[in-house]
Amino acid sequence: MRPNLSRAMRVWLRHLKVYQKLYLSSLTLNFVEPVLYLTAMGFGLGAYVTSIEGVPYLNFIAPGVVAYSAMFAASAECSYGTYVRMTYQKTFDAIMATPVNLPDLVLGEILWGATKATLYGTIIIIVISGMGLVGSAMIALALPVLFIGGFLFASMAVVYAALVPGIDYFNYYFTLVITPMFLFSGVFFPLTGLPDFVRQVAFFMPLYHLVSTMRELAGGAVPLGHIAWLVGAGAIFAPLPFIVMRRRILK
Repeated sequence: MRPNLSRAMRVWLRHLKVYQKLYLSSLTLNFVEPVLYLTAMGFGLGAYVTSIEGVPYLNFIAPGVVAYSAMFAASAECSYGTYVRMTYQKTFDAIMATPVNLPDLVLGEILWGATKATLYGTIIIIVISGMGLVGSAMIALALPVLFIGGFLFASMAVVYAALVPGIDYFNYYFTLVITPMFLFSGVFFPLTGLPDFVRQVAFFMPLYHLVSTMRELAGGAVPLGHIAWLVGAGAIFAPLPFIVMRRRILK
């Protein structure tokens, strides 16, 4: 069955209502970590690395922190969050006792993850704009791109949540998937100095394209190639969460 957007949005609305009760603690935790990275690396390492690619180091890393914040928000929500709702809270069982079916539920999970990615990325954009680290109003175009990137990261996390036998296995996902993307997607330094093999692998990392998009938008350019990559990868990957989650639930 194909997902129904209207019913999927009911799942999204359910998550929003729950989030409204917990947003203060969640928002604080997701906000503080990127700001700490921005402060520590920008002012700490920035005292020794004055500029990269013709821009001050703090200006260079700020868009990367936006992309990282979006990736982490979607990944955390649709990995641990989805698994807990599915396995421990039995939220999935309760939702599917309504007219909402499994494809609707999966789509609602992914849309919520993409929404959180957009929310937290936007918050960091506001912060870096207030610090004078954005050189162009084109950064406003980042919002739909953050949603597209968040959709892809949320889909990846839902797939993993459907495959793992236990919650402890999420350590592997964050250590072997999220951390390498964080380190080798150009958040803190350009990839030009890395070996060719690493740069080739980085090209297939969605965070690399999201970082590049945020950085170019902050500088006043529209990177159509990177945006097209994110859209294409999202479209190719989109059916997989529905397939693996169906196998998980019906097993």
